[in-house]
Amino acid sequence: MFTTGGYLDLAHTAHAGLFSDSEPVWVVLSRIAPYLESKLKPTISGDVHDKAIVGDQVFIGEGTIVEPGAVIKGPAWIGKNCQIRSGCYIRENVIVGDGCVLGNSCEFKNCILFDGCEVPHFNYVGDAILGHKAHLGAGVILSNVRLDRGDVIVKHGAERIATGLKKFSAIIGDHAEIGCNSVINPGSIIGRRCVIYPLANFSGVLPEDTIWRVRQQGEAAPRASW
Repeated sequence: MFTTGGYLDLAHTAHAGLFSDSEPVWVVLSRIAPYLESKLKPTISGDVHDKAIVGDQVFIGEGTIVEPGAVIKGPAWIGKNCQIRSGCYIRENVIVGDGCVLGNSCEFKNCILFDGCEVPHFNYVGDAILGHKAHLGAGVILSNVRLDRGDVIVKHGAERIATGLKKFSAIIGDHAEIGCNSVINPGSIIGRRCVIYPLANFSGVLPEDTIWRVRQQGEAAPRASW
């Protein structure tokens, strides 16, 4: 249950060696730091603007553009043909695949983005894995810490599955779409090709090919009635 193969296509990451189908996929989050420490060879092959800030433990692949005002603290491994836009803040222990968009006012830490991910506007991605071509709408927050600071639990029906992690936001499967200004709570598992409506507050497990709908009721009234 909750193994890599159910959510992520390892053909769309250069870092498949991090994963095993014999364990829950979130276990990988604790391996990112030692993996980068042992495998990362700092290299800048892309186009980095002289007004961007890039640390000394960063790999940037060919064709990747880092715009002015972006900060890549590192350790970080960024693939080919990515866009790292102005105002993006990439903290420690971040792995980014090929052809990804990391946008304005977005913050990343201890996470893996598979090829083709788009995280373009005002997002927080901490302690998460985003599958191939996953997309976060503007303002989506992946919350990674419980309010009581306890270990994160995955809630699946009546089950409460211990992860042993203090920080873990979400596993977001391949091609999943998260609508604008949604909050994804700690320990969420979102299946392949799922759609979550804008303004959602989601916790738990969403099976693949599922839509999570949020309905709001509004009322129009003449201003004179105030």
